[in-house]
Amino acid sequence: MPKAALSDAIQDYLKELYHLQSDGERVSVTALARQQKVSPASASEMVKKLAALGLVEHVPYRGVRLTRAGEKVAVEVIRHHRLLELYLAHTLGLDVEDVHDEADRLEHVLSEELEAKIDSALGYPTHDPHGDPIPNAELKWPDGS
Repeated sequence: MPKAALSDAIQDYLKELYHLQSDGERVSVTALARQQKVSPASASEMVKKLAALGLVEHVPYRGVRLTRAGEKVAVEVIRHHRLLELYLAHTLGLDVEDVHDEADRLEHVLSEELEAKIDSALGYPTHDPHGDPIPNAELKWPDGS
């Protein structure tokens, strides 16, 4: 499923799930709601929508886990975010403290063509200005990350 067909909210949930399930464990809907700053009922509705799209596996009362398709979208959004942070800081001179919020807004609308141009212009970086790893164009994490 193309990322562009997914709403910003769906992309944000997938990105958050990716971070929360970093140890491979299922994520509770309550933990997801807390991180997204929404009610558990709202998070539960979104989880149902994500499951219907095949982006998560949900076992009621046992939690949520990204599918391969959901993980791919999440890593792509993370890549966009981190490339944008680096571009905003290094090329446009924004303070590192200010780039996160800007990248949050722009990550959803960045085209693949512009992503590739930013990646090339920055010399195919492996880490953002905060030191976090940036997945490459094949959505693989840098070695040692």
